[in-house]
Amino acid sequence: MNSRERFQAIMNFRPFDRLPVIEWAGWWNATLERWYKEGLPLYITDRYEICEFFGLDIYWQDWISVQKAGCPEPVSHGSGIIQNESDYRQVKSFLYPSDSVQVDSWECWAARQQRGDAVLWFSVDGFFWLPRFLLGIERHLYAFYDQPDLIHKINADLADWILEMVDNITAICTPDFMTFAEDLSYNHGPMLSGELFNEFIRPYYGRVVPRLRELGIIPIVDSDGDMTEPACWFENAGIDGILPLERQSGVDIVDLRRRHPELKFIGHFNKMVMSKGEPEVRREFERLLPAAKKGGFLPACDHQVPPGVSYDNYRIYLELFREYAWKAGEMSQEF
Repeated sequence: MNSRERFQAIMNFRPFDRLPVIEWAGWWNATLERWYKEGLPLYITDRYEICEFFGLDIYWQDWISVQKAGCPEPVSHGSGIIQNESDYRQVKSFLYPSDSVQVDSWECWAARQQRGDAVLWFSVDGFFWLPRFLLGIERHLYAFYDQPDLIHKINADLADWILEMVDNITAICTPDFMTFAEDLSYNHGPMLSGELFNEFIRPYYGRVVPRLRELGIIPIVDSDGDMTEPACWFENAGIDGILPLERQSGVDIVDLRRRHPELKFIGHFNKMVMSKGEPEVRREFERLLPAAKKGGFLPACDHQVPPGVSYDNYRIYLELFREYAWKAGEMSQEF
């Protein structure tokens, strides 16, 4: 199987030869700075050159920017850049660019996709993420009650823009999947209720997801934290999958698969064990194997590889990843 055939087989719960060995999120800068001192060649700096150096399968991502050059930035983390609808009208001139899709890059990667040696995906700000960026963390949560019309206005504009970007991308090629960046959960679960989700977020997925499905693009939501409760919200909104399933937040793939037999998952390898040596890393792969062998699940680090992981630690991790990738493929033939 080539990379695309393997991806399609797994995501459609069909037998596969092996799991892809991937890094969907890459590495922290501090991690790479450490590895350059421990053996990673200094001349290898591009994300995908690093992937190829380690022999990883190539899953090329383009995060389509909703901001134009010169867009105001929050004065501090989470402080936001608007307070009301008047501010939004002024800031809107710095949002929703029509030229966010880098045509040359997409044409280059589309050729690799056509050969089958790369899986392509794109990311966009989601309907929780963008209002939070604009309003700031605290004001955003109050706005569901105090400024509901503004939340709806932002998300309606965002949905229009996403649909335009989907058309621009698919004029070049059809990506294999995409992600909506949301981050609406932390380690104790979601930051809003199911009722608020259904009122303010689900309608806009309802506008975008049917178009993605029509084109054959798998829609996946990207949220850190414990997604156990919101998983059903997104599934009911038409979303097909979730990543990264952070283990430190208490997420359990066995429980998720039992509750959501048709959802697709990416991630879930506990990054906190990667620095603990072969026995712990092997134990973590053993935990994931029963779910991985059944398909619909691409194991990978449950976020960016942290700087506590040495260069040698990472090479051990990849060696075991390849071992279990083939083991899962062999076991998939039984289903």
